[in-house]
Amino acid sequence: MGIIIFLICLLIPVLDMAKKVNITGKVPRFFCMLLLPQSILLWRLAAESIEKGFLSFPSFIPAGLLLLYIYSLIRIHLFPIGKAVSCTLRIKILLGGQILLSCSLWGFLMQGIFYLLLFTGHFPRLSSLLHATPLWHTANVVHSLVFLFLILLNGQIRILLSCYRLGIVKRMIIVLNLWIPFINLFLMHYLSKKATEECDHEMYRFATRAARIHSNQCATRYPLVMLHGIGFRDLRYFNYWGRIPRELTQNGAVVYYGHQEAWGTIEENAAFVQRKIKEVLTTEHCEKVNIIAHSKGGLDARYLITHLHMEHQVASLTTISTPHMGSELLLVLNRLPDRLYRLISSWFDSTFRKFGDYNPDCYHASKQLSPEFCRQFNQNTPNSASVYYQSYASVMGHCWSDSLLSIPHLLMGLASHGKPNDGLVTEDSAKWGIFKGTFQNKYRRGISHGDMIDLKREDYKGFDVMEAYVGIVADLKKLGF
Repeated sequence: MGIIIFLICLLIPVLDMAKKVNITGKVPRFFCMLLLPQSILLWRLAAESIEKGFLSFPSFIPAGLLLLYIYSLIRIHLFPIGKAVSCTLRIKILLGGQILLSCSLWGFLMQGIFYLLLFTGHFPRLSSLLHATPLWHTANVVHSLVFLFLILLNGQIRILLSCYRLGIVKRMIIVLNLWIPFINLFLMHYLSKKATEECDHEMYRFATRAARIHSNQCATRYPLVMLHGIGFRDLRYFNYWGRIPRELTQNGAVVYYGHQEAWGTIEENAAFVQRKIKEVLTTEHCEKVNIIAHSKGGLDARYLITHLHMEHQVASLTTISTPHMGSELLLVLNRLPDRLYRLISSWFDSTFRKFGDYNPDCYHASKQLSPEFCRQFNQNTPNSASVYYQSYASVMGHCWSDSLLSIPHLLMGLASHGKPNDGLVTEDSAKWGIFKGTFQNKYRRGISHGDMIDLKREDYKGFDVMEAYVGIVADLKKLGF
């Protein structure tokens, strides 16, 4: 009998490594969370059976149980996903966290039921055995708690570190409240839900990428030049556009950046972009480029086309959340005393010189976003007949949609008399040329100004920013650009 038990303990790891069974599958993990926390009790039962002569070859039994325990421990903590999953390493870590979280919660529930039945006398043999050896009983209870707590902690850490949908603020709130009884149950359910949503979303995205890997869906006739908005630069280690450019290039696009200044005026930034486009034309041996511009970058591009006579070098201009009619937020900021406004602007100027701006002018660059300036700008900057103009907008569902833009969204709502906005630009102001639509999800959160450039590198339910840009560029390709 001892040899048989040993062979069974040896066979389970072998079958699991050969992918014939999966000890972290839905049914096997139920038995793992029921039996493994009680390893000390099982060991004690085996020892008693050996003492009474019920089991032969006693030396094989401890070795087999120890082998199975160590293997299961390593397998559950390090490799919770049994079968190979077609997704990225991050999603494998996240999915493993969701599995571990589920295992620990089911484990705590089953162990609670087990001890309740044990203390109410439903297992008389076990009760007498544990009462006869109280040290073993204490060790078994401590082991059960530590065993399940470590699995729970592993699952929480995996999800907190790898789940994009949580965000920084939510992570901090969860970490601070995970230690509060009962509240932590709701938080763990929330973590598991978010992990499941993101895993499903990423696996669908992975399958979509695999299906179109050779399609070159974004291989436009002309290369893309992407222009950032005000207050940012095209930094090497922090891409203004987040994960978007990488997704476009994986689908065949050729992507360049404008490298205009963060706080440059429209006129100065247009000159920067003009030089960059000429470099791109020389490098790519092409006649034109497609410009995709976010926020103030759209105004820079329009000035470039009309006033710097680049209409024959630009095939299309796609503006996203650009304040073509100005931003009502400037109506609020313009109420500040001019001396204070200039003081704050000078601080921004001195700061962004360190980030590479040659001639930052925060005061005048920001003033160029006012509705009054944009009205005059639109009169003096007509569209070129040889350039295809299209635009997109986005709107936030409420002021808490994006913590970074909560106050601006409230101020925008007051200044624009409740018009839908993305935190900095109203939907109406973003319309220019052929308006292609407003990005929003069917949920209350909505899509903010920062979401449209993947600022937080987070995924939101009902909206995929990378797929949105793949669709935009794919449409440009269909139009012959």
